[in-house]
Amino acid sequence: MKIKSQTDFWSGLMFLLVGLGFAWGATEYSFGNSARPGPGYFPFGLGILLAVLGAVVLFKALTIESEDGGRIGAIAWRPLGVIVGAIVLFGWALPHLGMVIALPLLVVIAAMAGDEFKWLEALLTAAFLTVGSWVIFVWGLNLVIPLWPTFLGR
Repeated sequence: MKIKSQTDFWSGLMFLLVGLGFAWGATEYSFGNSARPGPGYFPFGLGILLAVLGAVVLFKALTIESEDGGRIGAIAWRPLGVIVGAIVLFGWALPHLGMVIALPLLVVIAAMAGDEFKWLEALLTAAFLTVGSWVIFVWGLNLVIPLWPTFLGR
């Protein structure tokens, strides 16, 4: 069997493995039912969808010829480091600085990893995601997520 697109092959394999890993990890939680889903319901479904997407991309990589063989270039270490660093910073900042500061910080720092960074776009995206996250998670789902920094009191 010949790999006809290396980029599709490796990305499809990654999606497949990560999706199966999440689906398997979600089996440790209660599923509930469709009317009252438990904590394992959503991650299991997303994991299966990601694995199916990976299988489709993997199948495409093995059956459809790409122009240059879909060669994989060098790993972009700087953007990878910036994005991973932004996520680690968000994990620390959320309980300490609250969602109102931590989420825009994550978005702006992660946006700086790209070659076409624009302050206005990053700030508008950060504002939209912060308001949207508040509406969905805090207001809609009643999750207990700190909104403001702990030093401002609760």
